Amino acid sequence: MTGTLASFEKEVSQQFPTFSETNQLDELRQKEFKRLDETGSVYLDFTGGNLYSERQVRLHAENLLKHVFGNPHSMNPSSSLSTKHVDETRDQILRFFNAQDDYFLVFTPNASGALKIIGESYPFHEQGHFLLPFDNHNSVNGIREYARAKGAEVTYSPLVIEDLRFDEKTLQHYLAAYPEKKNKLFAYPAQSNVSGVKHSPTWVDLARKEGWDVLMDASAFVPTSKLDLKKVTPDFVSMSFYKMFGYPTGLGGLLIRKDKFKKLLKPWFAGGTVTLASAMTEYFFLAQDHSKFEDGTINYLDIPALRYGFDLLDEIGMETISKRVGLLTRLLMERMNALKHANGAPLIRIFGPKEMTDRGGTVIFNFLTPEGDTEAYLNVEPEANKRNISIRTGCFCNPGIDELNNHIQAGDLDSYFKSHKDGTVEDMMENLQTMRGAIRVSVGMVTNLADIYAFLTFLQSFAR
Repeated sequence: MTGTLASFEKEVSQQFPTFSETNQLDELRQKEFKRLDETGSVYLDFTGGNLYSERQVRLHAENLLKHVFGNPHSMNPSSSLSTKHVDETRDQILRFFNAQDDYFLVFTPNASGALKIIGESYPFHEQGHFLLPFDNHNSVNGIREYARAKGAEVTYSPLVIEDLRFDEKTLQHYLAAYPEKKNKLFAYPAQSNVSGVKHSPTWVDLARKEGWDVLMDASAFVPTSKLDLKKVTPDFVSMSFYKMFGYPTGLGGLLIRKDKFKKLLKPWFAGGTVTLASAMTEYFFLAQDHSKFEDGTINYLDIPALRYGFDLLDEIGMETISKRVGLLTRLLMERMNALKHANGAPLIRIFGPKEMTDRGGTVIFNFLTPEGDTEAYLNVEPEANKRNISIRTGCFCNPGIDELNNHIQAGDLDSYFKSHKDGTVEDMMENLQTMRGAIRVSVGMVTNLADIYAFLTFLQSFAR
């Protein structure tokens, strides 16, 4: 990078005149996230976890100190107060997603907990089928083990290597290919947690017309984009709330369409999930609302804290967040692609789409040598740590994209797994003599131009 931060900011204001329309996010950062600048932190891991505002923590603490809350599975005053606050929070979240009429909201420990409910309860059988693209988080990939254990078939649909989007022709073929199957589940991410690709919501209707139930993993999408469940109507939606606004952790959600609720067959019961159960006989009655899947005592102290996070998003507006993230991502990719070695060769290779159409604020890349070979990324994160820059490296729990990006063959993977009882990424790289993993950065609602400038300066330091 050449020039000063001030000159960089001036260049950006000239290149992106609409950037000023998101200035309220800079004001928000100065007021509610000042710890970033006070500690000299450059935080570029918003897909890994969002940041919380001071106000969220303060309001939650005040609420806890003001009231007496008890386990909600009772009618006493402290229990009733907990129930009231949890119910109000649940209603607010359903309204935020325009889902109050058509969906139940089940509180879970995280998105993985939501997806586990689907794996356990979806009625897979010998005539069932589980279809998913290669671009999925491991918590979605893991559902295949439930499907196979119950005798269902599992099919992966490929991606286009150039932009990491769905191979649409092949996916359409798979959606239409199994008319005789019953209980078919199609799962895909609204936005990739690795490439940032926003996969079209039209796949929901296309799949349902072919007789599929649709599971949408919205974890990477909802932090920076509006999800209106009147306009797009998947049967099941998973998410983690800390990825939206940072606090509290340990809470996720599973949205279940009411007309598909009874299709999920819960394989056991627990405290809080039944209306009646007997020890002297084998009988029990499961609850017929969200309680059916909220095993044991819910996190009744932290669930009300979600209200302050959703209040923050409503106050800012998802459109403003989307605009800021889109402009910063475009700026970041343009400047990254312009970085060169002394011989003029590119310094960076970005994986996935190079344009901003249907793309979120996540960028994965690797460094290139002056000769054009891929550099090992293992020393990059330690060097970023020295500058107090938070990025992420590895495979990001999405093996499909990583295997595709690094041109790993299915036969080689098959041989490796069959010849090992356990293993690590490092061991696989050594055995297969291939690269695994990449570098990921992601911007969020309080990322500013100083963060981008500091990161680009860091990248330039690898040129030679």
